[in-house]
Amino acid sequence: MTAKAYRLLRAVLNTAVDDELIRRDPCRIQGAGIERPTERPTATVAQVFHLADIVPGRLRVLIVLAAFARLRYGELAALRRRDFDSRCQTLTVRATLVERQDGTLLFGPPKTDAGMRTVTIPAAIRRDVRAHLDDFVDEDQDALVFIGATGAVLRRSNFQRTSNWRVSVAAVGLPGFHFHDLRHTGNTLASRTGASLADLMARMGHASTRTAMIYQHTAREQDKQIADALTSQIKKSQDRARSGHGKRNE
Repeated sequence: MTAKAYRLLRAVLNTAVDDELIRRDPCRIQGAGIERPTERPTATVAQVFHLADIVPGRLRVLIVLAAFARLRYGELAALRRRDFDSRCQTLTVRATLVERQDGTLLFGPPKTDAGMRTVTIPAAIRRDVRAHLDDFVDEDQDALVFIGATGAVLRRSNFQRTSNWRVSVAAVGLPGFHFHDLRHTGNTLASRTGASLADLMARMGHASTRTAMIYQHTAREQDKQIADALTSQIKKSQDRARSGHGKRNE
């Protein structure tokens, strides 16, 4: 945020120099406009499912979709029943939930065209998604998929409190893990499938002049291949977990 603010200030002052309002741009701090984000942690497939098992049942699928469909929190909170195809093979991101500083909530379109996308749901979690829709979502096609305990829109603060987030992530060996790190985890897992940068950007809904153009030409078949590869990773992790559990019981 500081780097972005510095770049904006520098641009404003450069314009002031061009307009001869000031003689020179005083922004002279070397590297102040360069962003140096810290490396965020990633979870294993087993840790994602462990976390999903710890939180209340109505939040379980929110966790797995954040990781394996790589959706942002606002996109998940804005999902409605009609956004899923009848067999839960795909979901379509049409909106996002924005919580303003004054506490008001606003449903609106994604910030960029690339954010509005259809994502293939890995086959390994489709049964979980169908069960969630059956157990927790009203039959109305406009019904929100994820809501609070009282049926209200699922605010971030409510989610953090209901999921007991800090305690839950620590319990699975991920202290300090943020919700957004689930999306980062999914991106990391998908990158191991051999998918191209263009396909990864399209699936994540990232946008820039270049990636938006790539997004428009990304084949749906490649997105399905990413989901299938993620399913393979999920199944391998579950098989290892079952095998280890079986040995302990012998």
